Amino acid sequence: MKLMDVLGVRVEMPGNQPIVLLRERDGVRYLPIWIGAAEATAIAYAQQGVVPPRPLTHDLLRTVIDDLGHTLTRVRIVSLQDGAFHAALDIDGGGQAGGTTIDSRSSDAIALALRAGADIVAEEELLAEAGVEMAETEDDEVERFKAFLEDVSADDFDTDTGS
Repeated sequence: MKLMDVLGVRVEMPGNQPIVLLRERDGVRYLPIWIGAAEATAIAYAQQGVVPPRPLTHDLLRTVIDDLGHTLTRVRIVSLQDGAFHAALDIDGGGQAGGTTIDSRSSDAIALALRAGADIVAEEELLAEAGVEMAETEDDEVERFKAFLEDVSADDFDTDTGS
């Protein structure tokens, strides 16, 4: 299992099809998942911290899980079948330790995980099959350089050998 981060929702052109983009936390692979417009909105709201005046379906499901005394432990993106990604919700640890695993659409699982603060993971086999490797962009290099500058001191460049 590989831990994934939700980078955000994008719209694929020219078809105006929303995509949620996941990135392997400690790797270079991305997982683009085509989703519906309602789920794209739900994911974007969760990422932006938008609280609607009335709960959305994913907010309701989180409340039901919490109020029944359970915890969404993690969301697993488990397979790609007929062009659709399938996911599983692990409640109270999932199939192990007395928990429960529930099948889910990947978009609903991601929207719920963001609201519950649960980890999102993908199966290694799925990443090997559907993951996309992208080269680091110039922006990534700039961010690494900024991080380097925050941690560096003048002593790191002291080349005086005492002569």
